[in-house]
Amino acid sequence: MSDTMPIEEYLAEGGVLTSPDNAPPRYRAELLRLMASFVDSELAGSAGFADIINDAPGISERIAAARIVMEKADHARQVLKVMGTFGADTARYAVHHPWSDRLARDADIGAERRGGDMRLSVLHYPLHGWTDAVVMNVLMGKAVVIQLKELAQVSYQPLAGIFRAILPREAHHAELGVEGLKRIVVTEEGRGAAREATAYWHPRVAASFGRSGSLRFEMLARLGLRHTPNEALLSEWRAAVDAELSALNMN
Repeated sequence: MSDTMPIEEYLAEGGVLTSPDNAPPRYRAELLRLMASFVDSELAGSAGFADIINDAPGISERIAAARIVMEKADHARQVLKVMGTFGADTARYAVHHPWSDRLARDADIGAERRGGDMRLSVLHYPLHGWTDAVVMNVLMGKAVVIQLKELAQVSYQPLAGIFRAILPREAHHAELGVEGLKRIVVTEEGRGAAREATAYWHPRVAASFGRSGSLRFEMLARLGLRHTPNEALLSEWRAAVDAELSALNMN
């Protein structure tokens, strides 16, 4: 960083930071918010799939679900370490928090966060059985991959490196979901249940991308914490999901 360039200007022009020492207060606050949302979402996602493992129809499916549970918890642990370098009270994540708590199935909270943590709104809704969980994993898995590609560009390099390392594992989670869905839709009954689950989860996953024309995006972009607008990420997700569902004759 130049000795004369203000740090905000440096970040707005694509500069990067490598240590908490140089982070201005607004940057620290927004970076911690970003990390907390990721950590809480991974822990809530892990807890949700843990509750569904026993609904798996076979050993292979049970192993796939257990792998997702374990790796999501590990991803949260890695980012939590970075939060600790900024002075976050990481010990609070070691005590009990109801990560598996969910709202009523018919709740409609849009992109709102509830329950005292920073999880994405979609993770406040309950899973209802194996097919429902698989469909949610397919739709949300596609979203996570797109969102992680965005996060892997953040201007705080230690965190960007972690997101780049996590991305292939999250992509594999999405692939496991697609493999499971292929086995479900071979029967008309399974296809019907999968379509019903898709109708439920599609708008809720879409809401996790946030509002179009977000004013916060402009502020985060100046800090190098965002690069692609919400509506562009949402459009990319819709195209990816449409292609996947079309291949499975589910559109």
